[in-house]
Amino acid sequence: MKGLEGEVSAAELREAVERLHGGRARLRELAPVVERFRDQVVWEGAVHVFDLEGHPKAVVCYAWTSPVGEGDQRRFYAVLGAPPINSAADAVRASIVADQKSKRLL
Repeated sequence: MKGLEGEVSAAELREAVERLHGGRARLRELAPVVERFRDQVVWEGAVHVFDLEGHPKAVVCYAWTSPVGEGDQRRFYAVLGAPPINSAADAVRASIVADQKSKRLL
């Protein structure tokens, strides 16, 4: 089920978090994030912050989606809140850096 602006529902993100990381996820809040690089917005959106129960290393997970190409396809992100990831902005920043590194390796 899709919500506003092609985003997926909180339930779909919760299912993705539980599938990827195990344990039980409960939505705590939506955190708005605007990530800039050299005065340009490189990512802007809402990150779903989930409390995790039963995960051995993290008690929180940050989750969101981004469009893939021009169609309706979306990529799911689910980043555990473990140092150095201490906020939704940290999670987005880390995913951007990881995506850029993987593009250089291709």
